[in-house]
Amino acid sequence: MFKEISAKEIEGNLIKAIADEWMLISAGNETGYNMMTASWGFTGEIWGSDSVIALIRPQRYTMEFVEKSDYFTLSFYGDRKDVHAVCGSKSGRDVDKTALTGLSPVFENGAVYFKEARLVLICKKQYLGKLEKASFTDKSPLDCYKDGDFHNIIIGKIEKVLIKD
Repeated sequence: MFKEISAKEIEGNLIKAIADEWMLISAGNETGYNMMTASWGFTGEIWGSDSVIALIRPQRYTMEFVEKSDYFTLSFYGDRKDVHAVCGSKSGRDVDKTALTGLSPVFENGAVYFKEARLVLICKKQYLGKLEKASFTDKSPLDCYKDGDFHNIIIGKIEKVLIKD
């Protein structure tokens, strides 16, 4: 069972959670959705709202759902690396990741998350853009883009935070 809290009540270090625990970025609805593992992202304050920045490469199947959806979610699973082994290596175009992970989808107001998560951030999409090569003032991160597949940047207003009760 989940309990709703404010974003400022989240306990623990979200930088550590994103980098070490990883998260799923999910988007879609009952008619179709996808989720992917991510270990890059940001949380903070922008435009007067508690917000997140998610990064998704353009070829990822989840990106199609984020583009079509008003909402996306970030969800955390503790030490459940089995979830990330599937969602970080397989495409939802080719396999049913929900079946392979045993996750149970929850659909809420145009968002999808999974009841097995320990923490869920439901975010309203506010901005969608793309990293541009010419904008890098430090060229060292370009090593991450040898194929030229620069990440899309999605800024989302955190509208709801759910933690395991």
